[in-house]
Amino acid sequence: MADLKQKSQPTSGLLGRAVFAAALVAATASLASETLDPQALKRLVHQDCGSCHGLTLKGGLGPDLRADTISHYEVEGLKTIILDGMPDTAMPPWRPLMSEEEAEWVARYLLNPEITE
Repeated sequence: MADLKQKSQPTSGLLGRAVFAAALVAATASLASETLDPQALKRLVHQDCGSCHGLTLKGGLGPDLRADTISHYEVEGLKTIILDGMPDTAMPPWRPLMSEEEAEWVARYLLNPEITE
């Protein structure tokens, strides 16, 4: 009987640690989605997006992303493209790397680069 208790404790200990880790990840993701860092997002646009769309966003491997060129898009449409990518193109999905709030901020920034928040 003592053997059964000793064998079940490591499993429950692992389960407890797994539940704690999952809760920690969920809390961190929740906090991250509530706090936007406009400066970090601007850097992301000009460095990460710029690696394909040109550092000045005038185009490169990907199309021109300057506001006057993409003004026919709505925020929601750009947000969807940012999050889900574009099939059969080099545009990758960013959903695994950014929240919907961050993607919306990026879409708004692309349409109006003068925004600061």
